[in-house]
Amino acid sequence: MIGVSEYVDLPEWGILRLRAKIDTGARTSALHVENIRELPGGRVRFDVRLSRNQRDRRVTVEATIVRRGQVRPSSGELQTRIFVAIVVRIGPVAREIELSLVDRGRMIFRMLLGRRALAGAFLIDPSRRFVLREPGRVAATPALPGPTAARKPARPKLPPESNLVPVRPRRTRPRIG
Repeated sequence: MIGVSEYVDLPEWGILRLRAKIDTGARTSALHVENIRELPGGRVRFDVRLSRNQRDRRVTVEATIVRRGQVRPSSGELQTRIFVAIVVRIGPVAREIELSLVDRGRMIFRMLLGRRALAGAFLIDPSRRFVLREPGRVAATPALPGPTAARKPARPKLPPESNLVPVRPRRTRPRIG
């Protein structure tokens, strides 16, 4: 079970606890990057900015281009994007996904996880956030599966009704003007 936002790890790139938005309306996943430079041999180099507020918190990454694809973002206009493959860890689940490299500078979340990355591994509770790791708390990180480990995780089981936690409705401010 996960919420609408979770912390994720990209261990191959040394990135831990990156806030990601869970978006079942998006087919593919996206990562905010800057300074994209294509290199010879089908590779790409880019900077991953880890924080909206701290510009100097960044990691420079070099990866193999998996494909180029057309994506229709919320603006409605088709964009051609570069996709790379990376192992992403969401709580105890680690799996290889494709990420499109895009400028999400105006967005709150540096990363968006789409349906392909989530399929078959998670149930999403839209009323909760950071279910797997509470903000400010570091959970133990399990080891990545080895080459002989099964890639397809087991389907999650829905918790019994007695284990469900009631969620208080959020207070809303009255609209002015």
